[in-house]
Amino acid sequence: MGPYILRRLALIIPTLIGIMLINFILVQFVPGGPVEQILARIEGQGDVFGSFAGGGGDAGGGGTDAGDGYLGARGLPPDFIEQLEKEFGFDKPAWQRFLNMLVNYARFDFGESYFRSISVVDLVKEKMPVSISLGLWSTLIAYLVSIPLGIRKAVKDGSRFDTWTSGAIIVAYAIPGFLFAILLLVLFAGGSYLKWFPLRGLTSDNFADLTLMGKIIDYFWHITLPVLASTISAFATLTLLTKNSFLEEIKKQYVMTAKAKGLTERRVLYGHVFRNAMLIVIAGFPAVFVSVFFGGSLIIETIFSLDGLGRLGFEAAVSRDYPVIFGTLYVFGLIGLLMGLVSDLMYVWIDPRIDFETRET
Repeated sequence: MGPYILRRLALIIPTLIGIMLINFILVQFVPGGPVEQILARIEGQGDVFGSFAGGGGDAGGGGTDAGDGYLGARGLPPDFIEQLEKEFGFDKPAWQRFLNMLVNYARFDFGESYFRSISVVDLVKEKMPVSISLGLWSTLIAYLVSIPLGIRKAVKDGSRFDTWTSGAIIVAYAIPGFLFAILLLVLFAGGSYLKWFPLRGLTSDNFADLTLMGKIIDYFWHITLPVLASTISAFATLTLLTKNSFLEEIKKQYVMTAKAKGLTERRVLYGHVFRNAMLIVIAGFPAVFVSVFFGGSLIIETIFSLDGLGRLGFEAAVSRDYPVIFGTLYVFGLIGLLMGLVSDLMYVWIDPRIDFETRET
């Protein structure tokens, strides 16, 4: 297994460089870079979308002529535009900026946000608790509910229990997460009916003054509705995956042989079927966590007024805050690739018969 792990770790480097290169090239053709953002604000137009009408962004080819390249630069001194480009590093060719970025990122030096006056690392640390809370608890709850329910549905396949739970799962899967989030707010956060949960934030204003138990209760009080809203779709998918995995294993010959030897149904189910059926479900935990952690949190964070990585990424994309965009992309890409390796290791841990050494890479 050692050589396989080393090969996978070695492949992470070119894969990560490829991810960064593709996104860096795409950014070169996106209009409205940081310089345009500054010029639009100076002109009193709020942001670049109010003044920028066409042409490539300042990330495209380094420096741009102040008179022709920036529509918001009319009447501004060319020296001022050149100074802005130099501060943002756009006075250098694109290839040189990309190489400098890779050298800095290899040392985990992601620079400072263009518009927040804070390092990218500190900014991510500041937003991380919200995203970890949503990702971790949503994944755990989805597994804790879906696995027992999926097993029960497999055992009772075709029964009334299986029928009505399947209907509930289909409805849950069909409901968009943001719509369910609004429904929860209306029903339980003082919208029109009950006021059992807070409307916004991850903690209360007096969180620092609470006791340890009070802080724990306050934290879960705030996170309950956002976690429920982000869990609903993953819960439906995971339940059906568990059911289908168990049904496939139950029909195999070794199950019939175990029953013929006089083993109880519970012993057969949890002593033999469980390990094989749960291989794909449990081994996929890292991938599920990463998907919940990285994606689909923007709307939930906005509805519940949570300041997490979802909103950070959206605001960075709108304002063309390239250090934040590329810094978070690098970190998340690295985590995603490492989680892929962890998933493979979990496959081997759950079922030692799997041997990645014999598989061609």
